[in-house]
Amino acid sequence: PPAGFELLYQPDVVRLYLSILTESQNFNTLEAAAGALQNLSAGNWTWSTYIRATVRKERGLPVLVELLQSDSDKVVRAVSIALRNLSMDRRNKDLIGSYAMGELVRNLPSRQQRSAKNLEEDTVVAVLNTIHEIITDSSENARSLIQTQGIQKLVAISKSSQSPRETKAASHVLQMIWSYKELRNALQKDGWNKSHFQVQV
Repeated sequence: PPAGFELLYQPDVVRLYLSILTESQNFNTLEAAAGALQNLSAGNWTWSTYIRATVRKERGLPVLVELLQSDSDKVVRAVSIALRNLSMDRRNKDLIGSYAMGELVRNLPSRQQRSAKNLEEDTVVAVLNTIHEIITDSSENARSLIQTQGIQKLVAISKSSQSPRETKAASHVLQMIWSYKELRNALQKDGWNKSHFQVQV
């Protein structure tokens, strides 16, 4: 039977955290539960690989994606980082790219305003880093990003954000998108050109 730290990596624990994420209304509790899954799914060792697959099998991805709609800055940040770690699993990456991209993009500020929730810099950077992880090695996920009107927001952040960290993170996403040659025709049809995707930092 499992003992010590191995107790943290059992399916029952994943089910417990997912139950909390489904039922709790308390932002602090939601942030803590998402943060726990974030930590358990981090890195490349055997247990975290197992946790990433377990979250998917326990239907946890839709629970996390729904929480991207939260009005709490800290919940959105914790959930974004958890999704980033979970997307290190290839199957998760495909699913998250298909079902979470729209919600991730909605959390980014537009040229007119910060996001509707006025998210903090750390949270915007977390969302951008999650998008970067999701589109890495996946032109299909990059295509999803284009279809959710994400390019407009990314270019606005890279050109006009007051935060060097946001600018850098957005520029990395843009650079990754441009690296997919098969997407360039679609991008150019939408009025974008290479200069929009060059790193600004």
